[in-house]
Amino acid sequence: MAKKEKGSSVYKVIELVGTSSDSWADAARNAVKSASKTLRDIRVAEVSKLDVKVGKDGAMMFRAKMKLSFKYHGD
Repeated sequence: MAKKEKGSSVYKVIELVGTSSDSWADAARNAVKSASKTLRDIRVAEVSKLDVKVGKDGAMMFRAKMKLSFKYHGD
């Protein structure tokens, strides 16, 4: 097995969609907040798409599609 270099790390990337009835910023915040309950060492959250779902009554649901990376510990 190769020796791990000092300062080297491995990260896993997942895709999430956060939602909010208030704003895209809240939608992104909700995604990161929810993910942080089960993931440790979250490093980067990159928003890849923003959209709005419009309901029959005109209510809007803001959605933020995100790529989230976190440190992979392998344990």
